[in-house]
Amino acid sequence: MKNEHDEAKLTAYALGELSEAERAEVEAQLASDPAAGREVEEIRKVAGILTEELKAEPAPKLTSQQRKAVKAQAAKPQRKLRIWIPLSAAASILIVVAFLSTLSKSRELGHQVASLQDEKLALEKDRDVMQVTDAEKIADVTKAEQFKAKIGRLNQPIDALPQPSKPARVLAYKFASKLSERASAIVRQRGMRKSNVLYADGHVVGSGEWLERLPGDSNEAFRRRREEWNREAYDHIVDNPFRSVADHPLSTFSIDVDTASYANIRRLLNQGTLPPKGAVRIEEMINYFSYDYAGPKKGDKHPFAAHAAVAGCPWNARHRLVRVAIKGREIAPEKRPSSNFVFLLDVSGSMRPANKLPLVKRAMKMLVERLGENDRIAITVYAGAAGLVLDSTTCDERQKILSALERLRAGGSTAGAAGIKLAYQVAAKNFIKGGVNRVILCTDGDFNVGITNQSELVRMIEGKAKTGVFLSVLGFGMGNYQDSRLEKLADKGNGNYAYIDTIKEARKVLVTQMSGTLITIAKDVKIQIEFNPTRVAAYRLIGYENRILAKEDFKDDKKDAGEIGAGHTVTALYEVVPAGEKVETPAVAPLKYQTPARPTEAADSKEMLTLKLRYKRPDGDKSTLMEYPVADAGGRFDKASADFRFATAVASFGMILRDSKYKGTYTLDAVIELAQSSKGKDKEGYRAEFIQLVKTAKAIGKK
Repeated sequence: MKNEHDEAKLTAYALGELSEAERAEVEAQLASDPAAGREVEEIRKVAGILTEELKAEPAPKLTSQQRKAVKAQAAKPQRKLRIWIPLSAAASILIVVAFLSTLSKSRELGHQVASLQDEKLALEKDRDVMQVTDAEKIADVTKAEQFKAKIGRLNQPIDALPQPSKPARVLAYKFASKLSERASAIVRQRGMRKSNVLYADGHVVGSGEWLERLPGDSNEAFRRRREEWNREAYDHIVDNPFRSVADHPLSTFSIDVDTASYANIRRLLNQGTLPPKGAVRIEEMINYFSYDYAGPKKGDKHPFAAHAAVAGCPWNARHRLVRVAIKGREIAPEKRPSSNFVFLLDVSGSMRPANKLPLVKRAMKMLVERLGENDRIAITVYAGAAGLVLDSTTCDERQKILSALERLRAGGSTAGAAGIKLAYQVAAKNFIKGGVNRVILCTDGDFNVGITNQSELVRMIEGKAKTGVFLSVLGFGMGNYQDSRLEKLADKGNGNYAYIDTIKEARKVLVTQMSGTLITIAKDVKIQIEFNPTRVAAYRLIGYENRILAKEDFKDDKKDAGEIGAGHTVTALYEVVPAGEKVETPAVAPLKYQTPARPTEAADSKEMLTLKLRYKRPDGDKSTLMEYPVADAGGRFDKASADFRFATAVASFGMILRDSKYKGTYTLDAVIELAQSSKGKDKEGYRAEFIQLVKTAKAIGKK
């Protein structure tokens, strides 16, 4: 008996819909076909689960037309076995589809809407978040009033919604999809595609694909299959080594205020998987958090203040830690300069899932609500081709802007380069001298039409940045996420790079930290540290691997570097080996024609190092130098500030995730203990979330 031809008969048999003669025929065939027997048992199991899960769920009423169609089908003898259940069961199909669609989106969005009233209202306003068509277009499945009622249910806390078991959610989808042609048609009409559902137990969803754990899959086998399926792209990262001060007295790098790595790591860990090593950029993890650093004083000519502190190293008692901290000047909302923003939104086919374009639209709407009459917004999009959806419009016409966002739909291939060119053209046309001119790119980075070579895209962006129009990059999605490409674009576009996986993260980036994200107060910010050889034998910069500069680049004003936004904090950590301690460093052959440099008189001082910074004004071409000597007072690590200790906890977590050889004997338990002791006030709850994330990583590591 071939299941592929007789599945309807097996279903009818499992559900007790056959006559005695038909049952006898099926049972005779089952006796010789173990696979068919297993299929029957699966159907019975699913039916039992659904019966229990759907007891409290009200059955949607069929239209008179639907009733006639079902009765007509049931009356046809040759079609008897295809109608696997009478009218009540046909209604059950509708229950399954409507119920699962609501529940799957409830589970996906529930954590976002549980406590935030405005997000609950947003669900009601933006039906695209649910990935369904308009109510009138699904009239043949359920009435518009019932659809609206289901939307309304999402405005309840997640705990108030029915929570079916994991097997029920997974098996019920398969059950409803395969039992009959009618059920499959309903699924298609209802928009319940596999790409819309994300299961927290390891099911991976993206680009219309569904990778599931197969029966008997070990964790290792499932991990390998996921890696083969996954198209996410990350650059290879090699830890900065220890450098001998005798051979390399200067350490030079570009500052970085990007935060994408931390948010992306959080997404991966919450999905139950450890992040690829290339996804772990320690500096972005540290700088995801804000710190209570003092900003520039009133009347200070510099747009930011710089600080340094020294303490013991928790993972190596013989070493010291140096923390370099920068705090940008705050700008009051009423003093914010006029803005010329161009939203460049990816509306290609890969952006259909709810965590992509629908989330992009909600994020952009939140930003629009924060802007005023002195701000302008244009909307450009790209898919198979680039297009202008909304010409530059002042934000006192807010409804016009929101309506343009509302109309966006995903579909087509991804001509990203053409969209970037158009966005810069629109920004240049509406350029505000002395204001904020910025393109905000929202995408998963999956460019596949036009200029797709990373180096070409980077050169194009680098050239556009010199015109005074900066670029912010917001990454979305999973499965085909192109992290390495987006980081480079933001770096060369004089902008910042964030990853948005939830509406909460969108609020952090675009509302809470709007000034820092969108208003640049200093560009091409470089740090150079000169270590005193009488105090320091060797040093290692933790993170910033792709921000390292040659020592000659520090004074070269043609060399691009990082930007600081209003109110931004930037943190960098060095692990330092005191003079007299032994450490392995890359070997350098003795010189034939000269001797190593000899210490100067200044080296006899108590100074451990000199911190130097260079920066340019947002519209300037010449850099300004800042310089601070730093001494080591011998302070213990447990006496360091809470901010210093928490940043160290984040850095050590990054080293463990990357399996760095420099992590020493530090463990995740030690990270948790350190983070808990240095959490501080934690007004936004980000540090508490970090502690939970470390616990999640620990649990995953035990599997």
